[in-house]
Amino acid sequence: MKKFAAAMALVGLAGAASAEPDPKDWDSVLAAAKGQTVYWNAWGGSTATNDFIAWAGDQIEAQYGVKLEHVKLSDTADAVSRVVAEKAAGKDSGGAVDLIWINGANFAAMKENELLFGPFAEDLPNFALIDTEQNTSVTSDFTVATEGLESPWAMAQVVFYYDTARLAEPPKSMKALLDWAAANPGRFTFPQPPDFLGTTFLKQALFDLAEDTSVLAEPVSDDSYDAVADPLWAWLDQLTPHMWRSGKAYPQTGPQQLQMMGDGEIDLAISFSPGEASTAIANGQLPDTVRTFVLDGGTIGNASFVAIPYNASAKEGAMVLANFLLSPKAQANAQDPNVLGYGTVLTMDRLSNEERAMFDALELGIATLTPAELGASLPEPHPSWMTRIEADWTNRYGVSQ
Repeated sequence: MKKFAAAMALVGLAGAASAEPDPKDWDSVLAAAKGQTVYWNAWGGSTATNDFIAWAGDQIEAQYGVKLEHVKLSDTADAVSRVVAEKAAGKDSGGAVDLIWINGANFAAMKENELLFGPFAEDLPNFALIDTEQNTSVTSDFTVATEGLESPWAMAQVVFYYDTARLAEPPKSMKALLDWAAANPGRFTFPQPPDFLGTTFLKQALFDLAEDTSVLAEPVSDDSYDAVADPLWAWLDQLTPHMWRSGKAYPQTGPQQLQMMGDGEIDLAISFSPGEASTAIANGQLPDTVRTFVLDGGTIGNASFVAIPYNASAKEGAMVLANFLLSPKAQANAQDPNVLGYGTVLTMDRLSNEERAMFDALELGIATLTPAELGASLPEPHPSWMTRIEADWTNRYGVSQ
């Protein structure tokens, strides 16, 4: 977000207006999209994710004549900063970024500064397969209303996974985790913030330790911050010396953390994908003794979204891709633990019998919790909490790798 903030200072905040494609006229969208190349800026840190995106590209090229280029990101803010820089330079069309896998603070900032095309999402043909009253996560991103400016494509919820061969009963609260870590030093870590999974761990701990979590739905203020954050810092002060390498080093990404689990360096890990452990078992990255659990107080959940910058070169192609990602075929493939193991955003009773059969046929994997075991998810805090907690953690505990 520092890159984004610095670039944003260069930009006049006036909105951009231009003649735009109409998602309600889907035939025209399909016609204009044919022959376009969509540059999808998306996280590139996972082989499974990269393979899924490549598969999606093959599908939309074969079906719609749209080519997909995956611009692999380590930080979503890099794509956001590029759009900001283009706006500062007056490049209000022909932008380099056509679609962004985006969430949270990055979406809130782009929305606030009118850097997004739309609304488009709720006019995509496949959006009708979602029950937005049943699944409110698809219209609210970290408490910020999406208002059709981004389209959901996957559901996620925090889980932890552990190896039953080394840990008989996992700790199911942050206080229990501290007690376990003290008795088993060096056997736990989390990805280093600002990696999104590491920051998610901090937010999950905040929920579990704070006495009053209701304020997390509102923008952070000096009045509310200390009372909520102080228990987190007190807990981390105790936990950090008992962590892997005494908290003096951290894995940089979720995949690195997963490899540490596979290598037996740590005994439990955090994930934002309930099916990740099963996928990793299927891929030979984790032993089949690994299982998944959630905390007794519940865990954070959200939807993953894609958004189209206001100056994208291939807006029609980007909408075709966003709509394909909402198709039963793409959603079922993403939920397959042999592919991604992501949760679907679709509502089963809105699908045909043939479409539902694709989901019913999936073997979710031996380490994947049932929906009942997973339980209802906790809402994401307002993005301002993430930004401030992340910065404070870096000041207090951040290390150079």
